[in-house]
Amino acid sequence: MRSALDFNTLKVFIAVVERESFVGASKVLEMPTSNVSRCISQLEEKLNLQLIERSTRHMKLTQSGHLLYTRAKPLLEALEQTETELTLRQMQLKGPLRLCIPNEIGPALLGSAVAEFACQYPDLEISCVTNLSGLESLRDDLDLAIIVSRGQMDDSDYIARHLVTIPCTIVAAPSVIQRYGIPTQIQQFEELPCITTVSALKGAPWQFINKKGGFETIKVKGHYRVNSGEMAGRAAVSGVGFAILSKQACQPYISDGRLIEVEFEQSVAPLQLFALYSDRRYLPAKTRAFIDFIQQKLSNISFET
Repeated sequence: MRSALDFNTLKVFIAVVERESFVGASKVLEMPTSNVSRCISQLEEKLNLQLIERSTRHMKLTQSGHLLYTRAKPLLEALEQTETELTLRQMQLKGPLRLCIPNEIGPALLGSAVAEFACQYPDLEISCVTNLSGLESLRDDLDLAIIVSRGQMDDSDYIARHLVTIPCTIVAAPSVIQRYGIPTQIQQFEELPCITTVSALKGAPWQFINKKGGFETIKVKGHYRVNSGEMAGRAAVSGVGFAILSKQACQPYISDGRLIEVEFEQSVAPLQLFALYSDRRYLPAKTRAFIDFIQQKLSNISFET
């Protein structure tokens, strides 16, 4: 059975008692006097009790009304204090902030920014782990996960806020080009030696952007698999096979001739960094501040070469 007593009704009742009039209560509550009177009448009707004796000249609490007031007053104060504390906690930049960033690219891109954020907000207790689990990490009681993705993201129950786009390109060592030639169609990678991922990016096929702006995937011949951009880069320089690398990361090798860039009409799908969290509506201020801070820092980095 639904209780006749609720937070708002008690608030009106206590205001009437303490202001000793419906008019006084209506002023402090900023609501019409008729609404105040109706609220008290409905409360008495639900309780089947008279709480306030009314006359044209005065009002007086009944014994039941006095009991309700003395019991409800401290409860209402406690509820209001709890509400205030919860609101402040949601707004304040203090307390624990649990983060997950991707291996390798996370520390390289975000390490200094996370440290700067920690210095700027010393009341925060930041816990930051690095792994490639991405979306799965949010199930480990974390506030935020920054993931790296390429191509179409899978649907999920989480909110994904885009942070930055990192252009990529296909490269190979001169020895690989000398042996296999320069491919002219992306479908040729199904038969050419390619450096791919074990579980990073979910081990997805190579993805390209077609003329319509959509994604086209190629299941390449992945005979060498790694979970590290640096490992992939070193393998490419060593002549293991063709690789998709961040344009910025491999530009020095392209400039000195250790890698040759292979370009196609369809450009390689770039890497995308996203901040994942569970709910936009109730996002705490500390989490929102961190995302804004990181996005601002990343916007100052040029990934073009």
